[in-house]
Amino acid sequence: MSKIHFIKNITDFSFVVVFADDNTQKHCYPIVKPLLGNHSLVVIKHGEEQKTLETCKILWEFMTNESLDRKALVINLGGGVLGDMGGFCAATYKRGIDFVQIPTTLLSQVDASVGGKLGIDFQDFKNHIGVFQDPKDVIIHPGFLQTLDKRELRSGFAEIIKHSLIKDASHWQTVKKINLQALYSLDFDVDAIIQHSIAIKSAVVAADPTEKGLRKILNFGHTLGHAIESFYLPHPTKKLLHGEAIAIGMICESWLSLDQKLISKAEFDDITTYILSIYGKVNIDKADFEYIIPLTLQDKKNSHGSVNFSLLNPIGTCLFDIKINAKEMENALLHYVDL
Repeated sequence: MSKIHFIKNITDFSFVVVFADDNTQKHCYPIVKPLLGNHSLVVIKHGEEQKTLETCKILWEFMTNESLDRKALVINLGGGVLGDMGGFCAATYKRGIDFVQIPTTLLSQVDASVGGKLGIDFQDFKNHIGVFQDPKDVIIHPGFLQTLDKRELRSGFAEIIKHSLIKDASHWQTVKKINLQALYSLDFDVDAIIQHSIAIKSAVVAADPTEKGLRKILNFGHTLGHAIESFYLPHPTKKLLHGEAIAIGMICESWLSLDQKLISKAEFDDITTYILSIYGKVNIDKADFEYIIPLTLQDKKNSHGSVNFSLLNPIGTCLFDIKINAKEMENALLHYVDL
């Protein structure tokens, strides 16, 4: 596991800037600051609602006003929002400068910082504008997890669940042993769990860097999950964290896997029981289905007007490009609501 360390040859860069949010400035920046030498700090507000072109403009204006050249380095100190957006700004500034990801949340350590996907939300669609670009380095320090509240830990854990479901049935048995109390207290082998998720995602990404095929399995739970997350994004009192929405998506898409006869009823019940034990159940109004389902049309796995899903076949393996129609999606959502 990579720990906090000096970034190699950091003195070779013409300018070093750290992008942080108001949370990581307080809790994480003091740990990183002594390792960086001469650098600047730019702080933005935290939260998914900041992942916009307006915030990018603030970052690009700083880089431009400080006359950063193509030998400069951006360090993104934060969770998935800041890593995606800061990396996007670096990858597009002067057609691309180097950046380093220092993920500070469980979600970003096991998922968002791996794979080179960068981007921002647009018109409330998740990660709608973006690029593929690998960082110069990813530095993971599990100690940052001690700074997270319970809800953030829970959110990140959804991607750990997903990785075992799509790629490692035996590890699913290990993950299921982590109950809510153990998750909140980090009373499990955190390093090993993080390493396992990174290894799975890294192997899939190496085989399909730009998501032409196999990499789509990493989106299990995300087609309906992203639609639900996007629907609630403009509603502050109902807003879901990424992992909370993906947990719903995994139950719904496991039901679709059952409906397609790809997994057994016992497997579906196993998945549903465990996810509910960690996330509980969100009250989704059936009247909102007519707004949630059309949002899946913006999913990046789609082609030729069809909504393509990644579904389990069985636990531990995953198929992609499974066409699912609106009625089937409605039935999946109805099943969740009626649990």
